[in-house]
Amino acid sequence: MSHNAKHDACAQPGLMPVDEAIKQICESIQPVTTEIRPLSNAMGYVLAEPVVAGVDVPPADNSSMDGYAIRVADLANGPLGVSQRIAAGDRPQPLQPGTCARIFTGAETPEGADAVVMQEKVTLVDDKAEFPKDTRPGENIRKKGQDINQGKLLLETGTRLDPISLGLIASIGLPEVVVYRKPVVALLSTGNELVEPGLPLQPGQIYNSNRYLLINLFKNLGCEVIDAGIIQDTLEETKSTLARVAEQADLVVTSGGVSVGEEDHVKPAVEALGALNLWRMAMKPGKPLAFGSIRKTQSEGGAYFVGLPGNPVSAFLTSLVVVRPALAKLQGCKTLQNIPYRYAEAEFNAEAGIRREYLRVRRIPSRPGDQPNQATRVELFPNQNSGVLTSCQWADALVVMEPGQKIREGDWVKYLELTSLMAAY
Repeated sequence: MSHNAKHDACAQPGLMPVDEAIKQICESIQPVTTEIRPLSNAMGYVLAEPVVAGVDVPPADNSSMDGYAIRVADLANGPLGVSQRIAAGDRPQPLQPGTCARIFTGAETPEGADAVVMQEKVTLVDDKAEFPKDTRPGENIRKKGQDINQGKLLLETGTRLDPISLGLIASIGLPEVVVYRKPVVALLSTGNELVEPGLPLQPGQIYNSNRYLLINLFKNLGCEVIDAGIIQDTLEETKSTLARVAEQADLVVTSGGVSVGEEDHVKPAVEALGALNLWRMAMKPGKPLAFGSIRKTQSEGGAYFVGLPGNPVSAFLTSLVVVRPALAKLQGCKTLQNIPYRYAEAEFNAEAGIRREYLRVRRIPSRPGDQPNQATRVELFPNQNSGVLTSCQWADALVVMEPGQKIREGDWVKYLELTSLMAAY
């Protein structure tokens, strides 16, 4: 039996394996519509069209330093007179035979010149310049198209724009780009027990931490967020609120209300308004995750739907593991490659159950006497309960345990860095 088959055999019937859930969700999603944005306001957006260079960069041969432009063959005739001065931005004249040109960094080299000698190596005697005899053609000249050739594919469709890519686009003279617009995510919290921070708690109530955790996480992942507040635990209010926010959003996300209790109304509400394609996943924490769609009544199409668990850690980790790649597909990213696993030695013992588990861990600083190539070690937060949000603040990584896996102190384990998971693709 293969390694993956063993994992599948351990999975609880009716629970979809995590990787299969991600695959199905991403295959169901189409990117949002496109728009044109100026380079000054395109940071973080995803290209909807490739960027092809229409010019050479640099557009002409130019000097890489302050010095003198020469024709190397003229050095055989002795010192050269200075026939022109060329600053960056000047249009040079052809180099007169038997002369040199004073030139500055970034200035276009004159026609006929085949080298630039740095000024420190030049001696001026009686208004003429003496040059080293070992000067070679091509010295200190940046050739036309050295960086980018006209017609070169610079950036592919699906590339997320960062400072470097925006600089590249500017270097070929494009003032704007065609990008996918930012997806609009509507976030709702469910539960009569939820209270907003700043209000007094009554018996049975808790503060709504998920609202602020998820709003800012989705913004960090490159989305516009509609804060749709709290839904009270009734089927009719759940249906009406979901229908209303679906008109404004590309993706509706709820936290809580997707389990099987009598007060969990999200599942039947989504089924009444659209379709539920996935419910319950073989992940710990995070089993009660739902995916589907809600039909729009005021316009064409529909909004995708994700129902997150209500416990803070479950909501957070399922957002990182499952919703993050779904958002990348919605944003038009070209690849949804997984973050590479890193490996470390465990400073703990653990046993996985029938679901894939994501353990909150922290990398341990080097101890006195550790060698430079000493293996990274990770320690386990003592309370892995899905309601303990302090475990996520304490941790800097997630150890991934497959179903049925046993970890003993000193074993090699695979982990994902939290900072990478909280960044957009």
